[in-house]
Amino acid sequence: MKKKDEELNGQESKDLNLLQGKRVSRREFLKVAGIAGATVGMGAGLGGIVAACGGTTTTTTAASTATTGAGTATTAASVATTVTAAVEMGREVKMGVISPITGPLADFAVPDKYIVDKWKAAVGDGLVLGDNKKHPITFSLMDTQSDTNRAATVAGDLIQNSKIDMMLVSSAPDTVNPVADTCEAMGTPCLSTDCPMEPYYFGRGATPDKPFKWTYLAFWGNYELIEDSKALWAALPTNKKIGSAWSNEVDGNARRDALTPVIKDLGFTLVDGGPYQPGTEDFTSMISLWKKEGCEILCCMANPPDFTNLWKQCRQQGFVPKIADVAKASLFPKAMEALGVPLGYGISGPQWWHPTFPWKSTLTGETCQALATDFEKTTGMEWSQPLMHYVTFEWAADVLKRTTNVDDKEEIIKNVASTKMVESVAGPLDFTAPVAPNSLHIVPNVVGTPLYEGEWIKGTKQWPWSVKVWEYDMKIVTNTMAPQVTVQGPLEPIVA
Repeated sequence: MKKKDEELNGQESKDLNLLQGKRVSRREFLKVAGIAGATVGMGAGLGGIVAACGGTTTTTTAASTATTGAGTATTAASVATTVTAAVEMGREVKMGVISPITGPLADFAVPDKYIVDKWKAAVGDGLVLGDNKKHPITFSLMDTQSDTNRAATVAGDLIQNSKIDMMLVSSAPDTVNPVADTCEAMGTPCLSTDCPMEPYYFGRGATPDKPFKWTYLAFWGNYELIEDSKALWAALPTNKKIGSAWSNEVDGNARRDALTPVIKDLGFTLVDGGPYQPGTEDFTSMISLWKKEGCEILCCMANPPDFTNLWKQCRQQGFVPKIADVAKASLFPKAMEALGVPLGYGISGPQWWHPTFPWKSTLTGETCQALATDFEKTTGMEWSQPLMHYVTFEWAADVLKRTTNVDDKEEIIKNVASTKMVESVAGPLDFTAPVAPNSLHIVPNVVGTPLYEGEWIKGTKQWPWSVKVWEYDMKIVTNTMAPQVTVQGPLEPIVA
């Protein structure tokens, strides 16, 4: 693996070395191009709200008649006609949307069909772009089946055969990286979220002085993660022994690289159970080691199915840490429900969206609270973190509205790089800010978004953004890197 000489966030280059994801070369892409993925939803024939920027033609005629005695006098009022020229129509703009709708990562994709439907309604019969023409917008939502190779294949299909103009992708490095690599190889603008910065940027081979051209990300990274984990681990008195379970793939290895030196620098003891393969069914050896060493904190990176197996075995074998700092699986109410009640109570982890975020949609003006409420009413499911995927088309629409020639991908990507949005459901996105360590613009292709720590507790209250009292409730316990949200209560220890 290629070593990097640069330092980031004050960490030595060794903390970045294992962040390598799978690259897709142009030659490799051409091998898979033409293999069509299953189209889940197409945006052709968009209905919904008529765009306010459209024009209409109105003709009004008025006349009056007066009758007196022997004669009839008729006075006709002059005809008043007001004409507003309709906006000229431009060509269809095609958006590719890639999501792990099925498979182990499917919890990430739960809101995605809902989100695409919201986008369709928001654009109605089109958007007026920088050329002053109204362009119909269509969305092709494709399923990766939670497979990295298939993610690259469906991305290639959208680029080569569907001739998309832009790609929108989210849901962890397993999905984002292969799609972004394909877009980079094929010169297609790609907007991403929900993928930590380090595996996205360094894991794909970029360096601070050699950025990507076609692929951009709005999401947090190790800077935010480390500060939040430090706050969580200090929230309760413990013996400072941390047992770790990090998956042996790009996201898990990145987490190990980031947190191992921090754990030691803070004076904690790391009891690393070793990298485990996704899909592992028996975690007994790890659990036995943690019990033997008396670990009171669990630090874990796992997809929901793997964490369900791990956590149930922990409880069955009598390992109950005071704190469980769980990445990925802790994002989803469905993952907690899969554990059953009360096994999910007390599970905590890094979270990156919340209905109390103080921003609005640039497409509809809806608040984050309104978006969460509408999702629950529409789907009958509890809101979850991936509702933030909504931001990718907000961002794309902002770019397109500044684009005078949608056929010129060089202009499109130039406008991506100059994005400066003061508002979105994920907060401000400013790619024009100076690149600087420990900032929201840490490398050229990435802008950071808020991150907080939340804990799953028993649902006892119906919040203003919810349609009912849910079985599990996400409580905000730290806001070190997300001061926009209010801490709702202290971290509570897990009860045996």
